[in-house]
Amino acid sequence: MAFLTKLSKISPLARVCLSRCMSHVPENTVYGGPTPQTADRRVTLNQLKQKYKKGEPITVVTAYDYPSAVHLDIAGIDICLVGDSASMVVHGHDTTLLISLEEMLVHCRAVARGAKRPLLVGDLPFGTYETSTSQAVDTAVKVLREGGMDAIKLEGGSPSRITAAKAIVEAGIAVIGHVGLTPQAISVLGGFRPQGKNVSSAIKVVETAMALQEAGCFSVVLECVPAPVAAAATSALRIPTIGIGAGPFCSGQILSFYMKKIFKKWWFYLLKVTPKFCKQYACVRDVIKKALSEYKEEVNNGSFPGPSHTPYKMNPDDVNGFFKELEKLGLNKAASVATAAAEKMNTVQRPDTEASQK
Repeated sequence: MAFLTKLSKISPLARVCLSRCMSHVPENTVYGGPTPQTADRRVTLNQLKQKYKKGEPITVVTAYDYPSAVHLDIAGIDICLVGDSASMVVHGHDTTLLISLEEMLVHCRAVARGAKRPLLVGDLPFGTYETSTSQAVDTAVKVLREGGMDAIKLEGGSPSRITAAKAIVEAGIAVIGHVGLTPQAISVLGGFRPQGKNVSSAIKVVETAMALQEAGCFSVVLECVPAPVAAAATSALRIPTIGIGAGPFCSGQILSFYMKKIFKKWWFYLLKVTPKFCKQYACVRDVIKKALSEYKEEVNNGSFPGPSHTPYKMNPDDVNGFFKELEKLGLNKAASVATAAAEKMNTVQRPDTEASQK
C-alpha cells in the first residue's frame, strides 16, 4: 500500500517509465507498432496469394500430433492440415467417417502447439456440417476457437456443401474446398475411387471447384483426378489448387505425414500397395519396425525391462513388512510371488554390482 501511495505522487513521465520497466511484455511489442513478417511468423493468406501470383508452389502436409507438427515447422511447410484421415492412420478405423469433432479438436490443439509457422487448417469431420448452415458455422467456429486453427476444410461440392462453405466464409472464417475423391462420400462413390475419368465426371470436378471458388474458398484440394483434369481446374480458377494424386499441374501439393511408405496401413488405400503418386523421401518404417520387433522380442524373452530399467527399490525392512502384510490379508500366493521376484532381482543385480567393483 505504501508503494502505491508513493507511485501516485510521482510525475506522469516517471510513472510511464516505471510502468514500462514493470511490464512483462517486451517494450518493442507494446510501443514499437507493427513488425515486419519474418520466416518464423505464421504464414498468412496474403502470403499464400503472393506465392500463387508468382507461380511458386504451395506445400501442404497433413499432421495429427505435436511431434509431426514440429517436423513440419522445422521444414518450413506452408500449410499444415489436421485431417480427418486421423480416423484411419491414428485411430485405426477403416474410413474417415468415424472420427468425432471432439477427437478432431484434440488433434488440432496438439498440432497448434507444435506448428508455429504454417497456416493451420482443420478438417470438418463427417456429420458436423451437413444438416444446416448454422451447424456448419458453429462447427467451424469451434475448430478455430477451441482447436487453435486458422482456417477449415470441407469436402464435396453438392449444393448444400457450397452453401455451407459460403456461410462459413461470410462468418469470417477462411475455407479450403475439396473435390474429386472425397473420402467422406465413399458410400456414394462406391469406395476409394479416382474421379474425373470420364467426360461428365471430369466436367463435374472443374465445375464443382469453380462453385467452391465462388462461395469464397481461398483454395481447393483436387484429389485423385487425372492430371489433365487438374490442369484444367487449376487454369479455370483464380485461387490455388492443391493436388494429391492429381499430377504436377496444381498450384501446390499435399501428402499425409504418415505416408504408405512409412506405415503398412496408409490412410488412402487399405491394400498392401503404394499409391502411384506417393514418392518416398525417407524410409523410417523399417527403423520403426525393427525397434518394435526388438521390443516385442525382449518383452517375450523377459530381458526387458532389466535391472537398469527397473530403478525403483524398497529397502529390506519395507520388503519384509510388505510380505507380512500380504500374508495377513490371506494373499499367500501373492506374497510368495513377490518374494521370488525380489530374490530374482537381487540375484540379477548382484553380478552387475560385483563386476563394477572389480
